[in-house]
Amino acid sequence: MKPDQKNAEPFNGENADAAQEAQAAETPASEAAPGERDIHSVIEALNAENAQLKDKVLRTLAEMENLRRRTEKEISDARVYATTNFARDILNVADNVRRALESVPAEAAASAEGALKALMEGIDLTERDLLKTLERHGVRKLEPKGEKFDPNLHQAMFEIPDPSVPNGTVREVVQAGFTIGDRVLRPALVGVAKGGAKQGAAGEAASRPNGSGVEKEA
Repeated sequence: MKPDQKNAEPFNGENADAAQEAQAAETPASEAAPGERDIHSVIEALNAENAQLKDKVLRTLAEMENLRRRTEKEISDARVYATTNFARDILNVADNVRRALESVPAEAAASAEGALKALMEGIDLTERDLLKTLERHGVRKLEPKGEKFDPNLHQAMFEIPDPSVPNGTVREVVQAGFTIGDRVLRPALVGVAKGGAKQGAAGEAASRPNGSGVEKEA
């Protein structure tokens, strides 16, 4: 018997498994089997593709939501403002009805009897019914007298010296204004007060006795 064979362990299945495990442990991780590397590459590619598809889906959903909102707004605007031109023409009728009422002198209107009184009441009823019909379709009459001048709703035609009211207060309405929805159909033509206190100081002055900065002595 040779000296090497004297100390050698007998070969069996357990020794073979231990040898394979030792060899696998000594093999670097970078030297993985080609099949295993291919599987990792496929998984990474699928994950990247999944992320891209998810991003596309989210973008598409956002675009569809924006489109839905724009469509709803366009439909709503079309419903509200579709009659804009027609309503603007009807305002001439409302103006003529108002002129018919104002053409009667105040003294004659106060003492009117019989046919004249019935005629005036009929015209007044026609105007109120016309304004209610316009309001049902989103057209609202502006009543700015006594309010602060608003350049978005009013058009100043002249100034009226009046120190008894804050500067910029609407004192006279030459022609009524109208709005449709959130838009101005026709601005109100007004006369604006001039010479009074500024709008910001008006409330402060009104809170003091006699409307002045000095209290009146008893």
